Amino acid sequence: MRGRRTMDTPARVLKTRPDSLSTKQGAITRDAAAQKFVVNYFRLRTVPTWVLHQYRVDIAPEEERTGTRKYLLRSHQERLGGYIFDGTVLYTQSRLTTQQNPELTLTSSNREGTVFTITIRHVGQVDYGDYAYVQVYNLILRYCMTALGLQLVGRDYYDPAAKISVPQHGGMELWPGYKTSIRQHESSILNCVDVTWKVMRIDTVLDELRKLHQRWTTTEELEAAFRDEVAGCVVLTKYNNKTYRVDSVDWGKNPASTFDWRGEQISFAEYMKRKYNIGIRDMKQPLLVSKASTRDRRAGMAEEICLIPEVCYCTGLTDAMRANYRLMQELAVHTRMDPGKRIQKLMDFNQKLLTNQQAVAKLKMFDMSLENNLVTVDGRVEVAEQIICGGNGTTKKTHDWTRDLRGKPLLTPKILDYWVVLVPTQLHADTMSFITAGLQVAASGMNFNMHDPQIVKMQSGNAGEYSKVLDKVLDQSQPKLIMCVVLGNRAEVYSAIKKKCCVDRAVPTQVIQAKNVTKPQAARLSIASKVAIQMCCKIGGAPWTVSIPLSDLMVVGFDVFHDNKVKGRSQGAMVASLDQAMSRYYSTVTAHRTGEELSTNLAASVVCALRKYREVNDGRLPGRIIIYRDGVGEGQIPYVITTELNNVKVALNKVYNGQDVKMAYVIVTKRINTRIFTNERRNAPPGSVVDDVITDPEKYDFFLVSQSVGQGTVSPTSYNRMPVVNVHKTV
Repeated sequence: MRGRRTMDTPARVLKTRPDSLSTKQGAITRDAAAQKFVVNYFRLRTVPTWVLHQYRVDIAPEEERTGTRKYLLRSHQERLGGYIFDGTVLYTQSRLTTQQNPELTLTSSNREGTVFTITIRHVGQVDYGDYAYVQVYNLILRYCMTALGLQLVGRDYYDPAAKISVPQHGGMELWPGYKTSIRQHESSILNCVDVTWKVMRIDTVLDELRKLHQRWTTTEELEAAFRDEVAGCVVLTKYNNKTYRVDSVDWGKNPASTFDWRGEQISFAEYMKRKYNIGIRDMKQPLLVSKASTRDRRAGMAEEICLIPEVCYCTGLTDAMRANYRLMQELAVHTRMDPGKRIQKLMDFNQKLLTNQQAVAKLKMFDMSLENNLVTVDGRVEVAEQIICGGNGTTKKTHDWTRDLRGKPLLTPKILDYWVVLVPTQLHADTMSFITAGLQVAASGMNFNMHDPQIVKMQSGNAGEYSKVLDKVLDQSQPKLIMCVVLGNRAEVYSAIKKKCCVDRAVPTQVIQAKNVTKPQAARLSIASKVAIQMCCKIGGAPWTVSIPLSDLMVVGFDVFHDNKVKGRSQGAMVASLDQAMSRYYSTVTAHRTGEELSTNLAASVVCALRKYREVNDGRLPGRIIIYRDGVGEGQIPYVITTELNNVKVALNKVYNGQDVKMAYVIVTKRINTRIFTNERRNAPPGSVVDDVITDPEKYDFFLVSQSVGQGTVSPTSYNRMPVVNVHKTV
């Protein structure tokens, strides 16, 4: 079913902080007010200085269940003393072996009486300050979380005892849990804790297959529908509490199919019976295929893992569920926690760690203890930028400045003199009312001249009809923009429209759902204002700008989309500003399968953007370039610096041919667990910056709150500036 895991030694965090930088803290000025914040970190009160011995543990016959492996070793606790064991790697405070005999062999029996041989091999010594030292902290903490009754699902711990049932939506459960990470920060070792949730569906993948069986009659239709349903999904196998990403379905195999296990041919059903005492009922179901990641393959896991749908449980939400407004609102009641409630959950969790007898004993065994309260930090709040509209008009400096846009002229308005609206017949009257009493009124107030459109009525409003009608319209004329009114949130219709108008025929489109054109007049005007702004931008206009102090500046943004259906296939998207107002952009999309392709494509895309910049700026190149790079994991940073960034520098040198150019390369990370609050247990306001205490001492990094939320807890963004050398200058 899966290969045996071997020890994978983690690498150190790559240093990006310049040696000459004594502090990362920005100055407090009239444009940045000092502010104290509370963050979701607990300080490690006692920092132990023990020396640990590291061992590799092998168990024969093979036993892959981590819980059973820990049980087998636990019977030798007196012999081992204080230890930490994650299922493969063992850490002890005292050495168990000698240099002459680096192996220790023990025997132990499981609950069924099977005898196992445990071989413990000395790997090395972990000294204070080593990267693995911090990893041990996390292993100790994970043991404590198990002591609290939390259950490991995937990589995080959840509380099944506190699950919330949501039975009216097909049957699902919400499991509350915690994400934790202990690591060295600027001057202290801190434990970052955040609340998380896992959507657990009570139906199996086989249940989903049976539902599809009732809808599709032919084998081809059923197989295609099932593949589309499960490809890219994450499933949970409760027998070992592991999660797997499904890549494909193997209809040529079923539970009766055999594979080689320990030198013998055994069926998948028999394997489940022997290993987990689970009987498989449906012997005709196909098998799911999960391809191991590069990291898992390095750790010894088989390249492909076959899973039986009958014992796989769906996790997460389907597209149909996400489109269900009532379901999402019901889930949000529990998952969208305001700062006060989130802080209380964190405090309660930390208190359990400090009072649970098993957890306290484990922490004490390794001379560890945590502080009672969350960490406070000194930061600052940057003054809000002034939004500049047409005619030098400005908006109020508030987080919700878009409300103030009504009645103000756009920065660069355009004339929409010929455009077409495709609308289902039953929505014709509502759409006309939305256009005349909503869109055109809002556009007029913004100095956006919007003429009456040509209306094309649709019959069914399905994807095929939209494609045919769009072809007919574009064969007869060249409208500046086409608006498509669609019935509901239907992905296939949206995809058909965008494919036809972005790939096959180049014409701007504005897709709007039926629910937005049928709302009451007051609500429609708010929607119409936003839609009018989008439409103006799509035909070359610009809504607003801010004052940019740096001249000759190009700002580049690059992100990566990973295909859920086809593993290894990704798309890179880049945008680059072309003018001082940051209102005109060059954009491009490139496909890639490897990191080498990505880095080559990024450099080539930057060159294309520079050519476009030179074209629209009378032959002049930008004197400064800031590249914001999203979609980079911690382990990819060395590659970004050594390969990707170097490719960009080489490309710049060729384009500039010896001219001076200043460049900054910044990695942006949005999916982080850090949360920043005010002392009053509210969300940190937009513009809040934290660049000390919780930042990484090895990085040139900071946190910025760049948004405001009406519900829940705001998420900051992490920025990490890369070292740029051998380029003419840096910003």
